[in-house]
Amino acid sequence: MTTYAGERFIHDTDSHLMEPVDWLANYADGATAEKLRDLSLAGGGDTATLELVEQCWERRNDPDETAKLVADVVNGPKGYFAYGSMDANERVGALDQLGFASQLVFTTFAHTQFHGRKDLDLVYGGASAHNRGIADFCSVDPRLLGVAFVPLEDPERTIECAREAIEAGCRAAWIPHGVPTELSPTHPDFDPLWALLSEASVPVLMHLGPNGGNQLPKTYHNNGRNPGKDFVGGGENLRAKDFLNLFHDAENLLSCMVMDGIFEQFPALRCGLIELGAGWVPNLLRSLDNAVLAFGRHEPELAKLTMAPSDYIRRQVRFTPWHFEDVGWLVSNCGPELFLFSSDWPHPEGGRDPISEFQASFTTAGLSAGATSPFWAGNASFLLGV
Repeated sequence: MTTYAGERFIHDTDSHLMEPVDWLANYADGATAEKLRDLSLAGGGDTATLELVEQCWERRNDPDETAKLVADVVNGPKGYFAYGSMDANERVGALDQLGFASQLVFTTFAHTQFHGRKDLDLVYGGASAHNRGIADFCSVDPRLLGVAFVPLEDPERTIECAREAIEAGCRAAWIPHGVPTELSPTHPDFDPLWALLSEASVPVLMHLGPNGGNQLPKTYHNNGRNPGKDFVGGGENLRAKDFLNLFHDAENLLSCMVMDGIFEQFPALRCGLIELGAGWVPNLLRSLDNAVLAFGRHEPELAKLTMAPSDYIRRQVRFTPWHFEDVGWLVSNCGPELFLFSSDWPHPEGGRDPISEFQASFTTAGLSAGATSPFWAGNASFLLGV
């Protein structure tokens, strides 16, 4: 069968489950299930409704409609309408057509049902349910790699949450990268988390949302002008000015992990920044090195670093460019070891044909297959420890 990947060997580092309405509750214990917020589709555009989700779930019982989707998964609809977006067995068939060797699988909306609440029993009970659910979804095919959600509100419970997720079969740990409520994630109380992930060969990931400053303060949009629609046609997703802001919180956390010595202390810890773009990475590398040059003599923690800060990034961190970014320029100027392919499937933000867009950028830059093969697969293999 001809696949979308074709002759390329590709690891996809970003895909998503579009959750059925009761998905998270089905994996929650009784006390947690009673506290869960309803599934929120606020970021799904102005046509996203719980009724639509139910209709997409019931579509599986319509052989004719299902056959239409099966006929061409790659060029078919996205979001909840996509074949394999909600059902694990359908996802196997979709992945057969996509042709990726593996696919990291994040949830889409489930974290909104528990994350950011003051009730820590709900936060960690919801995360545990999430992680059981995503591990179960991915258990049908070894190519599907479930991404656990690991809150950071309480270090002891965070470590136990991560341990449970690994034991359940999750292959990566997604942490929120928003401004810490109390302790920085680089506080020594979190050292057992980084040790656990290092020893288990499980990467820590940051991803667009949740709690990550995805949007400018809303007052910047109160400008007396026509704001237009966001990317998916509503008003709660990203617009152009938000796009310029969305990676800053993740950049801050990553920089703190470098300068506070997390990568020095845990050299086997691997980190991925997913769906946050990569055009900002060249400046990050320079800025980290300049920060140590300027402040290294005065700050004791910086004096403990045995490498240039940018070298920790090159050694342990990988990034996914947007499909419209000039990845050829990024590889040419930063090196081939930093960047990862991602499709964002079935989200529409991933583009209709990201392989062709990335390849066109590589061709324009005059890069050889040897220089680009790490992007398609090698860097993901490193990130995943395979």
